Amino acid sequence: MKLLEDKNVIITGASRGIGMGIAQVFADHGANVAFTYSSSKAPALELEKQLTAKGVKAKAYKSNAASFQEAEELVVKVLEDFDGRIDVLINNAGITKDNLLMRMSEADFDAVIDINLKSVFNMTKAVQRTLLKQRKGSIINMSSVVGVKGNAGQTNYAASKAGMIGFTKSVALELGSRNIRCNAIAPGFIETEMTDKLDEKTVQGWRDGIPLKRGGTTEDIANACLYFASDLSSYVTGQVLNVDGGMLT
Repeated sequence: MKLLEDKNVIITGASRGIGMGIAQVFADHGANVAFTYSSSKAPALELEKQLTAKGVKAKAYKSNAASFQEAEELVVKVLEDFDGRIDVLINNAGITKDNLLMRMSEADFDAVIDINLKSVFNMTKAVQRTLLKQRKGSIINMSSVVGVKGNAGQTNYAASKAGMIGFTKSVALELGSRNIRCNAIAPGFIETEMTDKLDEKTVQGWRDGIPLKRGGTTEDIANACLYFASDLSSYVTGQVLNVDGGMLT
């Protein structure tokens, strides 16, 4: 059963990691996928090719979600390329610039807030008019367990992800009467190509501290997104789903 047959989806930051995993699962469920990348052109074009081979429409767009103007321009292009309809927006683009507060520069704080949090405002604002006309849509914001509980050395990242949760709940309240839903996902320790570069002993230590005794996969996050994007969650909005193996339990 394909849960997203013919739905048009925008995913920001999907050339690798969690975003790529979401794009692949969504295409398997029949979604047409428009996705953005910032600098990784070759992997983005390869992903576009892989998704198209699954029998759906897919297109990669170079766009900086932290730019209000670029977000507006992106949505105009997607509407032109995808028959004037957007069903799902997944705000996934994000970066980290970790450091203790005493050593963190203003530039590193601002960069993380702009790319992780302001991008959510930019993209949601850009698609809002279309969703209101349709009187239907699902917005999914990729937060983090760090946004729920905080983490030493990540004040900028935690602030951006916590802000995303407040934004999610407010949008759910504003747009619910128009049948537009907005939810957030808070991933825990997810194993991607980034974690592959870490020391195995350190990674195993993190796994051991998780009740399910493993790191999450990009597919674990994609399946949570699939629920929020599909009609299975038609009566769910304003929620934060921790996908963390029980880490915050």
